[in-house]
Amino acid sequence: MEHAHHHGGTASWRTAAQATLHCLTGCAIGEVLGMVIGTALGWPTWPTVALAVALAFLFGYAFTMRGVLRAGVGLRAALGVALAADTVSITVMEIVDNAVMLSVPGAMEAGPGSALFWGSLAFALVVAFVLTTPVNRWLISRGRGHAVVHRYHHAG
Repeated sequence: MEHAHHHGGTASWRTAAQATLHCLTGCAIGEVLGMVIGTALGWPTWPTVALAVALAFLFGYAFTMRGVLRAGVGLRAALGVALAADTVSITVMEIVDNAVMLSVPGAMEAGPGSALFWGSLAFALVVAFVLTTPVNRWLISRGRGHAVVHRYHHAG
Protein backbone atom coordinates (compact mmCIF):
# COMPACT_ATOMS: atom_id res chain seq x y z
CA MET A 1 0.00 0.00 0.00
CA GLU A 2 1.38 3.39 -1.03
CA HIS A 3 1.36 6.23 1.50
CA ALA A 4 2.59 9.82 1.47
CA HIS A 5 4.71 10.26 4.58
CA HIS A 6 6.35 13.60 3.90
CA HIS A 7 5.09 16.97 4.97
CA GLY A 8 4.42 18.87 1.78
CA GLY A 9 4.32 15.62 -0.23
CA THR A 10 1.51 14.59 -2.50
CA ALA A 11 -0.90 11.90 -1.44
CA SER A 12 -2.32 9.74 -4.21
CA TRP A 13 -6.05 9.60 -4.83
CA ARG A 14 -5.87 5.87 -4.02
CA THR A 15 -4.36 6.58 -0.60
CA ALA A 16 -6.95 9.28 0.06
CA ALA A 17 -9.79 6.99 -1.02
CA GLN A 18 -8.52 4.19 1.25
CA ALA A 19 -8.29 6.60 4.20
CA THR A 20 -11.77 7.90 3.47
CA LEU A 21 -13.19 4.40 3.19
CA HIS A 22 -11.57 3.48 6.50
CA CYS A 23 -13.13 6.54 8.12
CA LEU A 24 -16.47 5.94 6.42
CA THR A 25 -16.65 2.40 7.75
CA GLY A 26 -16.66 3.51 11.38
CA CYS A 27 -18.79 6.57 10.67
CA ALA A 28 -21.38 4.64 8.71
CA ILE A 29 -21.89 2.14 11.53
CA GLY A 30 -22.64 4.96 13.96
CA GLU A 31 -24.61 7.03 11.45
CA VAL A 32 -26.84 4.14 10.42
CA LEU A 33 -27.34 3.00 14.00
CA GLY A 34 -28.27 6.52 15.12
CA MET A 35 -30.66 7.08 12.21
CA VAL A 36 -32.32 3.69 12.73
CA ILE A 37 -32.72 4.19 16.48
CA GLY A 38 -34.01 7.75 16.20
CA THR A 39 -36.45 7.12 13.36
CA ALA A 40 -37.65 3.79 14.78
CA LEU A 41 -38.45 5.53 18.07
CA GLY A 42 -40.23 8.31 16.21
CA TRP A 43 -37.84 10.97 17.45
CA PRO A 44 -37.91 14.40 15.84
CA THR A 45 -35.31 15.13 13.16
CA TRP A 46 -32.73 17.05 15.20
CA PRO A 47 -32.42 14.62 18.13
CA THR A 48 -32.08 11.79 15.57
CA VAL A 49 -29.35 13.69 13.70
CA ALA A 50 -27.58 14.47 16.99
CA LEU A 51 -27.61 10.79 17.98
CA ALA A 52 -26.38 9.74 14.53
CA VAL A 53 -23.53 12.27 14.62
CA ALA A 54 -22.50 11.31 18.17
CA LEU A 55 -22.46 7.61 17.28
CA ALA A 56 -20.60 8.29 14.03
CA PHE A 57 -17.80 10.01 15.95
CA LEU A 58 -17.80 7.28 18.62
CA PHE A 59 -17.60 4.41 16.12
CA GLY A 60 -15.25 6.31 13.81
CA TYR A 61 -12.75 6.93 16.60
CA ALA A 62 -13.20 3.42 18.00
CA PHE A 63 -12.50 1.88 14.58
CA THR A 64 -9.20 3.78 14.33
CA MET A 65 -8.28 3.13 17.95
CA ARG A 66 -8.77 -0.61 17.50
CA GLY A 67 -5.89 -0.84 15.03
CA VAL A 68 -3.65 1.52 17.00
CA LEU A 69 -4.26 -0.39 20.25
CA ARG A 70 -3.43 -3.65 18.43
CA ALA A 71 -0.08 -2.08 17.53
CA GLY A 72 0.69 -1.84 21.26
CA VAL A 73 -0.07 1.85 21.85
CA GLY A 74 -1.63 2.75 25.20
CA LEU A 75 -5.27 3.82 25.45
CA ARG A 76 -4.62 7.53 26.05
CA ALA A 77 -2.10 7.75 23.18
CA ALA A 78 -4.42 5.74 20.90
CA LEU A 79 -7.24 8.19 21.60
CA GLY A 80 -4.90 11.06 20.70
CA VAL A 81 -3.97 9.35 17.44
CA ALA A 82 -7.64 8.74 16.59
CA LEU A 83 -8.58 12.35 17.34
CA ALA A 84 -5.72 13.66 15.19
CA ALA A 85 -6.37 11.17 12.40
CA ASP A 86 -10.13 11.34 12.06
CA THR A 87 -11.67 14.52 13.46
CA VAL A 88 -11.64 16.59 10.26
CA SER A 89 -12.65 13.65 8.08
CA ILE A 90 -15.55 12.63 10.33
CA THR A 91 -16.70 16.24 10.66
CA VAL A 92 -16.81 16.77 6.88
CA MET A 93 -18.45 13.39 6.37
CA GLU A 94 -21.14 14.09 8.96
CA ILE A 95 -21.93 17.55 7.63
CA VAL A 96 -22.29 16.20 4.11
CA ASP A 97 -24.22 13.02 4.80
CA ASN A 98 -26.66 14.67 7.19
CA ALA A 99 -27.19 17.61 4.81
CA VAL A 100 -28.01 15.14 2.03
CA MET A 101 -30.27 13.08 4.27
CA LEU A 102 -32.12 16.21 5.43
CA SER A 103 -32.50 17.46 1.86
CA VAL A 104 -34.37 14.37 0.62
CA PRO A 105 -38.07 15.05 1.20
CA GLY A 106 -39.58 12.54 3.61
CA ALA A 107 -36.38 10.53 4.17
CA MET A 108 -36.12 11.24 7.88
CA GLU A 109 -39.80 10.52 8.48
CA ALA A 110 -39.83 7.37 6.34
CA GLY A 111 -38.20 5.17 8.99
CA PRO A 112 -36.09 2.02 8.73
CA GLY A 113 -38.87 -0.01 7.11
CA SER A 114 -38.79 2.19 4.02
CA ALA A 115 -36.78 2.01 0.80
CA LEU A 116 -36.77 5.83 0.79
CA PHE A 117 -34.96 5.87 4.15
CA TRP A 118 -32.32 3.29 3.12
CA GLY A 119 -31.85 4.67 -0.37
CA SER A 120 -31.41 8.20 0.97
CA LEU A 121 -28.99 7.05 3.65
CA ALA A 122 -26.92 5.04 1.16
CA PHE A 123 -26.86 7.98 -1.27
CA ALA A 124 -25.87 10.35 1.57
CA LEU A 125 -22.93 8.13 2.53
CA VAL A 126 -21.75 7.86 -1.09
CA VAL A 127 -21.87 11.66 -1.50
CA ALA A 128 -20.00 12.04 1.81
CA PHE A 129 -17.30 9.65 0.58
CA VAL A 130 -16.89 11.51 -2.72
CA LEU A 131 -16.67 14.94 -1.07
CA THR A 132 -14.46 13.86 1.84
CA THR A 133 -11.83 12.08 -0.29
CA PRO A 134 -10.25 15.33 -1.58
CA VAL A 135 -10.18 16.68 1.97
CA ASN A 136 -8.33 13.57 3.14
CA ARG A 137 -5.94 13.79 0.20
CA TRP A 138 -5.10 17.36 1.17
CA LEU A 139 -4.65 16.40 4.86
CA ILE A 140 -2.49 13.34 4.12
CA SER A 141 -0.25 15.32 1.76
CA ARG A 142 0.47 17.63 4.71
CA GLY A 143 1.21 14.80 7.16
CA ARG A 144 -2.13 15.27 8.90
CA GLY A 145 -5.40 13.36 9.10
CA HIS A 146 -5.06 9.68 8.34
CA ALA A 147 -1.29 10.09 7.76
CA VAL A 148 -0.95 10.27 11.57
CA VAL A 149 -2.09 6.67 11.91
CA HIS A 150 -0.03 5.17 9.05
CA ARG A 151 3.00 4.43 11.22
CA TYR A 152 0.85 2.11 13.36
CA HIS A 153 -0.76 0.13 10.51
CA HIS A 154 2.01 -2.41 10.12
CA ALA A 155 3.29 -2.38 13.70
CA GLY A 156 2.61 -5.02 16.27
